[in-house]
Amino acid sequence: MKTIVLGYDDTEPSRRALERAGQLVQAFDSHLIVTSVSPILVGAGRSGGPVDSADPPEHHIEELAAARAYLNTQKIKATFVVAVGEPADTIVQIAKDRGADLIVVGTREQRVMRRLFGQSVSEEISHHASCDVLIVH
Repeated sequence: MKTIVLGYDDTEPSRRALERAGQLVQAFDSHLIVTSVSPILVGAGRSGGPVDSADPPEHHIEELAAARAYLNTQKIKATFVVAVGEPADTIVQIAKDRGADLIVVGTREQRVMRRLFGQSVSEEISHHASCDVLIVH
């Protein structure tokens, strides 16, 4: 397991995923890529559309800073990627582009919302990734 991609959004489930990814990196001497994805507005193209003003890239830079601070306490080096796009698709694409062996994400148990609006980001990733996916609860 040479490369691990972590989808991170500084929520409690995501912080648990960060901890688990850190453990895996140390156990396998892997390279860690941490990404936080700023979503685009619905109906806009991946690269040409405006970002959601309620969730701008600047916010994701702050999220990655929190991940970096934790990883520094664990003496784990990582690459940090701020991305813009549909979160699940973008995380899968980053993993594919970087030749990742594993994607690690947290999940939130939002059963009612999931029934109303479809799959969660973690479920979407698990259905579309070409590498293994670890969903941390």
